[in-house]
Amino acid sequence: MATTTVHLLRHGEVHNPDGVLYGRIPGYRLSERGQQMAHRVAGHLSDAGRDVVGVVASPLQRAQETARPTAAAFDLELATDDRLVEAGNRFEGSTIGKNPGQLLNPRYWALLWNPLRPSWGESYADQVTRMRAAVEDARRAFDGHEVVLVSHQLPVWVTRLSYTGRRLAHDPRRRECSLASLTSLTFDGDRFVGMHYTEPAADLLAGANPVAGA
Repeated sequence: MATTTVHLLRHGEVHNPDGVLYGRIPGYRLSERGQQMAHRVAGHLSDAGRDVVGVVASPLQRAQETARPTAAAFDLELATDDRLVEAGNRFEGSTIGKNPGQLLNPRYWALLWNPLRPSWGESYADQVTRMRAAVEDARRAFDGHEVVLVSHQLPVWVTRLSYTGRRLAHDPRRRECSLASLTSLTFDGDRFVGMHYTEPAADLLAGANPVAGA
């Protein structure tokens, strides 16, 4: 059977000086460091002679900007898949990620009743459903080759948990999904056979803005 690799690429650092949980809010672009991260990933893949024949990104600006250097490196047209979008989050637009003490405010308590779902946003299970559908469609479309899907930290992480048979509920501080990282899923035909994680922009992570999209 043909071996296919689906690379889940998290976007690079975002220009976000105010520490806003930007979620799906439009207009959040990559920082200068984020642009460097995007080019670093493109070079990592192209210099290794990887067989990348497709690049597909979330519709959000930061994902599109992260995807473009890789698409250019392989002379490919960038495609968009709405299923790769950031997780929905009712804290979107707040600065809770920068100042978590705000969660002590009673107006937020109704959102915190079930952190295992989580109750403040799109469920982990729903994210896995849409992400795995996108992965499966990419696997079929680029059978026997490699494809890069550019998404966001939480959707990538819960997808990884799903494929590796782990519980979706988790401690966000323990996610192994840094900025501009690659979570590479390998398939033998339609059977998942392995996962490999790499950080092509590891040297650029020190000092990067830690506030994620959701």
